[in-house]
Amino acid sequence: MLLHARNISKTHSVRTLFAGISIRVDQGDRIGVIGPNGVGKSTLLKILAGQDQPDTGQILTPSAVSSVYIPQVDHFDEGITVFDAVLARAPHHAANHLDPQTIAQIALSRVGFEKNQWAVQASMLSGGWSKRLSSACALASCSNEPDLILLDEPTNHLDLAGIAWLEAFLVARIGGQLAYASVFVTHDRRFLEQVATRIIELSDAYPGGMLSVDGNYTEFVRRRAEFIDGQAKAAQSLANEVRRDDVWLSRGAQGRQTKQKKQIDASADRRAQLGELKARNEAATNTGAKVEFASTDRQTKKLIAAMGISKAFGDNKLFTNLDLVLGFGDCVGLLGANGSGKTTLIKVLTGELTPDSGQIRYADPMPRIVVFSQHRQDFPPSTPLSQALCPVSDRVEFRGRTMHVKSWARRFLFRDDQLAQPVGSLSGGELARVHIARIMLEPADVLVLDEPTNDLDIPTLELLEESLADFPGAVILVTHDRMMLEKRSTRIVVLDGTGHQQTCPSLEQAIRVLNHQADAQSQPNASKAHQEKAGKVRNTNKSKKLSYKDQRELDSIEEKIMEADERIELAQAALSDPKVLADHEKMTKACQALDEAQAESARLYARWDELESMRS
Repeated sequence: MLLHARNISKTHSVRTLFAGISIRVDQGDRIGVIGPNGVGKSTLLKILAGQDQPDTGQILTPSAVSSVYIPQVDHFDEGITVFDAVLARAPHHAANHLDPQTIAQIALSRVGFEKNQWAVQASMLSGGWSKRLSSACALASCSNEPDLILLDEPTNHLDLAGIAWLEAFLVARIGGQLAYASVFVTHDRRFLEQVATRIIELSDAYPGGMLSVDGNYTEFVRRRAEFIDGQAKAAQSLANEVRRDDVWLSRGAQGRQTKQKKQIDASADRRAQLGELKARNEAATNTGAKVEFASTDRQTKKLIAAMGISKAFGDNKLFTNLDLVLGFGDCVGLLGANGSGKTTLIKVLTGELTPDSGQIRYADPMPRIVVFSQHRQDFPPSTPLSQALCPVSDRVEFRGRTMHVKSWARRFLFRDDQLAQPVGSLSGGELARVHIARIMLEPADVLVLDEPTNDLDIPTLELLEESLADFPGAVILVTHDRMMLEKRSTRIVVLDGTGHQQTCPSLEQAIRVLNHQADAQSQPNASKAHQEKAGKVRNTNKSKKLSYKDQRELDSIEEKIMEADERIELAQAALSDPKVLADHEKMTKACQALDEAQAESARLYARWDELESMRS
């Protein structure tokens, strides 16, 4: 056992966040903590980490166990270097007898910092590298030998490369053993799918306010659905018993005089149980803000057409000769490392910036464009929630009907008593819901969502996905939520930050492109002579066009890849069919079909990379 929280409770102001929660963490556990915004997930994590104290209950930890806490945002002193930030956290008298400098070096190496990065100022790091630095500081604080790592929203504001590193970091093995156990609060469903060995949800929908399921996110969703369905059936059965009790009790004292008192008490107990079940079932169905984007009901085939557009800032090219058409039903995802030009491309497409070359044509009349920016307009902290939701009066007009601010606020899971609360006291997720409420009041032809998923809980994320599926206009989507991109995007534009871009038909292919870019950019710095030689080779390649045959092959290869991937899915589905599993001959054919499809897909991807390299 590494940690055991027993019957812990916590109240914030007059509101009980959770009560009687018990959690045990053992060696090898990777526990994801989820739940609606405001249920106390971050507070629970801080209690487990010893950063906060429970109102009641105990936190039991063996004296030899070492744990570290990595906050959602780590602030580093101005001017401090990467190495000095880690050195400051290293103990001077470590149990493993290493000196602070050696501990700092090992920590930085373990999270992927090269020696030439140690002198970089911590404040200059991107979100992904800043998270690595926070991890290095945490490792150094316990001489690089933690038993347990606790992380609060670790994937927030990370690009896909940073998330991939974090996943590998948490499942890493040292000497054949899992390096660390971990507990993390997150709303990233793909992260839960790939990292978690157990998932805990805090919610009033469950007895005791918590549901714990061993397995990844897919298993959790299945088991949760079974539990909620069983709870609903139990409520229905109990309601029938209560109705029979009511009939019996309505007969009056004369009809009940032969009945024992314990039957009357049992009836009262059933009524109380039914009340509790109804409350839990209501909490289970009342999840997630009711997101519903309004459109102008216009169905123009081409709303925005970008032809050969390019944009650079000085010598920093962001994209070159990009063609992109947005029309009815399109959802274009934008991917790339932080700073690769995604937000700039949005500003060019929406007319806020002018392209350096190429042109953009808009439908006539000009389409209505509504933007949800990652740089959300800040409300003054003292602004009451009611005014942030309804800036003009105490009513809003949504889809042709007038709604009072209380009803509008409830749609986004705010309580009536919160309306007078200043927005400065809201959580990140609550503030995100306020911004979504504001843009829902604006009918749109083109909806631009720049990092809309940051701070949103899973129920609201799922409703956001459903709303995007129902939105009839065009959508530009920038997000690192891989599950949302996979479900909603019709194509994905990948920017590499050096002026090149590639349009991919699927998230899987887009991630391959990103990985290829990351591998190319992570190569060690070559000598000057080697760089000059490589530059000559690149220049030669640039001036050399693909042959007619190779160009035709490149033009058709993406479609062939999609066909191969579809065959893989069909073969995998066949292998899950009980009839196939029971028939040896069918099973053999299905396995052979899967092997052939996977081999063809791998061959096509390799050839695609080869042709792209030849062209660029």
